Amino acid sequence: MAADSVATTTTTPRPVVRPKRKKALVDYLVTFRWIPAIFVALPLSALIYFCIYIGGMLSSMKPEERRRREHEENGHKVVRRLKQRDPKKDGLVCTARKPWVVVGMRNVDYKRARRFEVDLSAFHNILEIDTERMVARVEPLVSMGQITKVTCPMNLSLAVAPEFDDLTVGGLINSYGISGSSHIYGLFSDTVVSMEVVLADGRVVRATKDNEHSDLFYAMPWSQGTIGFLVAAEIKLIRIKEYMRLTYTPVRGTLKEIAQAYADSFAARADADAADDSKKENHQRQQVPDFVEGMVYSPSEGVMMTGVYATAEEAKKKGNRINRVGWWFKPWFYQYAQTALQRGEFVEYIPTREYYHRHTRSLYWEAKLIIPFADQFWFRFLLGWLMPPKITLLKITQGEAIRNYYHDNHVIQDVLVPLHKVGEVLEFGHRELEVFLLLLMHVNYCMHVNLASNN
Repeated sequence: MAADSVATTTTTPRPVVRPKRKKALVDYLVTFRWIPAIFVALPLSALIYFCIYIGGMLSSMKPEERRRREHEENGHKVVRRLKQRDPKKDGLVCTARKPWVVVGMRNVDYKRARRFEVDLSAFHNILEIDTERMVARVEPLVSMGQITKVTCPMNLSLAVAPEFDDLTVGGLINSYGISGSSHIYGLFSDTVVSMEVVLADGRVVRATKDNEHSDLFYAMPWSQGTIGFLVAAEIKLIRIKEYMRLTYTPVRGTLKEIAQAYADSFAARADADAADDSKKENHQRQQVPDFVEGMVYSPSEGVMMTGVYATAEEAKKKGNRINRVGWWFKPWFYQYAQTALQRGEFVEYIPTREYYHRHTRSLYWEAKLIIPFADQFWFRFLLGWLMPPKITLLKITQGEAIRNYYHDNHVIQDVLVPLHKVGEVLEFGHRELEVFLLLLMHVNYCMHVNLASNN
């Protein structure tokens, strides 16, 4: 019969393959962007970092009372400036900070509109480290690099210390901040004890979670500075030790299996940092890692890292390996961690402050997109001490064409999702963005995934 002669055919869905985009002039500008980055951005960045270092030293030499007095005077200047505004003809209120100063590869455009600017550039001091209340009172332009330089020698740290030096307290509160310890302490804003805010009418108020301004306290995080000017904040401190005992664990499998391995990294485990037999019982107590971080390098490979604070005495015991990742010639951290895929699981000790800022020199992994050979040993040895270039200078030297190129073709996206949804998000990123590598961090109520893509 005719029906018998009809062959049965099945069709398999073809994978979606994006058509290759034709190269334009801007592609060549991006390819050779390393020229202004090396000869302009790097030298100027070094000069700026030196000035910041000197400024930090001078600020730390000021008596605490003088810093407090200067803070009050600067606050009065902000109030006087706000009272000069005529609501009928002046634009919306915003800071006078230029759009290209923001830590991010893209410029923000909202400040191109009519606006009334208020200068907050003087608010860059650490006002007080209160070891009794275990809080640091700081101004909004204090950076993570600046505060860890002061607190780590005291064996103290912010409870959540994001990994990039240039991130500021104000930015981390008004938007959001996260670190490898967020599974214990939450987002950066969750560690804030109080905020000093200047409102649009010129009032200066102190907001805490349980005073008459508690609504302001809970509204400021994620507000992008639209509610008021943050001029100081008290942030929770924790006690730390000199080193981080870091365990690198390679993982292979599907993206969902990698996500499960990451979730398993938070499980309490035996604390094995005691040395003698008399402490073995204490060693058997279960301890949640102080830091957890995951990196996914391909659809089938990742490395999970768990860290526990350790004393200098423990780190320097015979047989233990100390890795000074902060040295300028050292391999970039994300590439070094990838070696666990060949080496297998291993443990080492990293000085705590160097661990905190492990992603700074390579701008996480963005630096390789700007200077493709910057991760090579010869470059790290000769010029690694100049890294990283200031993001501000990179944006100034990129020009309008490259700026638009990044808007259209470059993705850096943070995603907060429930921990049990991480596998699905990884699969979505792979399917829609073809993204690798990925940075995984966990908050105590949701999951952070950093997606980066250059299409």
